[in-house]
Amino acid sequence: MQDHHDYCTFDDIVNHWASHRPDSIALEMDGRLTSFTELDEQTRRLIGFFQSRGLVKGDRIAWLGKNSDLYCQIYIAAARLGIVTVPIGWRLAPPEIAYIVGDTGAKLLFAGVGFEETAQGVVHGLSTDHEVIGEDTARAAMASHEPGEFTPSGLDDPILQLYTSGTTGNPKGVQLSNNNLFHLRMLGRKAGIAWNEYAADDCILFAMPCAHIGGMGLINTAIANGVRCRIDAEFTPQGVLSAIESGATQLFIVPAALQMVVQHPKAAETDFSKLKFLMYGAAPMPLELLKEAVKTMPNAGFIQVYGMTETTGTVTALEPEDHSLDGNERMRSAGKAIPGVEVEIRGPDNNELPRGEIGEVCIKSPSNTAGYWNLPEATASTIDAEGWVHTGDAAIMDDDGYVYIQDRIKDMIISGGENVYPAEVESAIYGHPAIAEVAVIGIPSEKWGEEVKACVVPKPGMEVDVNDVIGYTRERVAAFKAPKSVDIIPELPRNASGKILRRELRAPYWEGRERAVN
Repeated sequence: MQDHHDYCTFDDIVNHWASHRPDSIALEMDGRLTSFTELDEQTRRLIGFFQSRGLVKGDRIAWLGKNSDLYCQIYIAAARLGIVTVPIGWRLAPPEIAYIVGDTGAKLLFAGVGFEETAQGVVHGLSTDHEVIGEDTARAAMASHEPGEFTPSGLDDPILQLYTSGTTGNPKGVQLSNNNLFHLRMLGRKAGIAWNEYAADDCILFAMPCAHIGGMGLINTAIANGVRCRIDAEFTPQGVLSAIESGATQLFIVPAALQMVVQHPKAAETDFSKLKFLMYGAAPMPLELLKEAVKTMPNAGFIQVYGMTETTGTVTALEPEDHSLDGNERMRSAGKAIPGVEVEIRGPDNNELPRGEIGEVCIKSPSNTAGYWNLPEATASTIDAEGWVHTGDAAIMDDDGYVYIQDRIKDMIISGGENVYPAEVESAIYGHPAIAEVAVIGIPSEKWGEEVKACVVPKPGMEVDVNDVIGYTRERVAAFKAPKSVDIIPELPRNASGKILRRELRAPYWEGRERAVN
């Protein structure tokens, strides 16, 4: 019999668990339980529904909404057939949502509860044809539509497209295949990584956003390993604590969210004994917070993970044995390459640098994306001819292969686990009638890791109202991207070629800190 770990497509995986653990729970949300048998049947009915709408392999569908068991079923059904699912961040502003829907050409836009009106409004303004499907219609199709006959998608067929904000202009659609999602898990299992092993009664909590690889990685892992996935519509500290009480054995969380969990009054009386592994990442973890978390959840193995959308998430990990209660040097690192992944620190000439020298993190892995949707030039500038992804992160590697992220080559700000690109926020502020110039930087924040600050130069003779600038920005981009504070300055520091020196603007706020990312 083929070991389930050798399966690397959604169709094989669902078929396997429907026959080996038919009555085990696959999805759990708000008291709704879906067994692996039901998951198999319901996704086949959804495939029939897709086919009745004329969809074929390679087409795109989109989801606008929070995390949901329905979303998981739509995604898995589409993946079995080779239709590409595009989850859209529900916090995005309507123009940002419209760009993604238009860029994908999604024939169907599924709207979660409370998002139907936004979806209809977005589609109304687009020149191309997109049908909005509300939750009731989708659930009815899943319950009673005739199942579809289909040829399953192959290893290298894209099945998931996640949008990542670029340093310039519009976000880019990262295409991920079955093989990208599942190949490393197989290698991790063969290498005997403890956190790649799952017992039948394990449960993974999916509370990070479904439009992020950090959220999607959780549903993929749960289904692949035939274990229960508990779904929360969105992260709340109470939700995480009650999931742990009710048996969640593994979760992924960003540091800003972990802080809210350990500092919540309910944490003191929560039983953490069932929690086996807590993975954290997407932003560096302050040592004091990590110590507090380890003390709060003494049985859990803590794992720091590093990766990006283009590498399908985790490519390096700092293992539980590298964590200690009193803190150590290695806890400042992002760990080292996991089995199947190669990591090199390279200089501007694309050659590997000696250990201890700062350069760009480059990744070669079966989980690397084949490229961005319809953007051959952007693909070529991120993935070199040998298949290495250039991350844009500056780091040092020590003699043992541990990677220490120093700064972001691309100036990205990570606020509460959400990526914010200065260029995008700057272009939203530029049109403000009182502002001549603007530069956006990340400054330290105890709550969010980093928060967005705008440094603005007023037009001659104009007064700038700080609250007005923040409100103006919020109308144009998602609230988490808008500045939390605004500095009014006489001029922006520039180099000889006129490029804004963000580092100089950041320096006063980061003084006395180990690194210029939080």
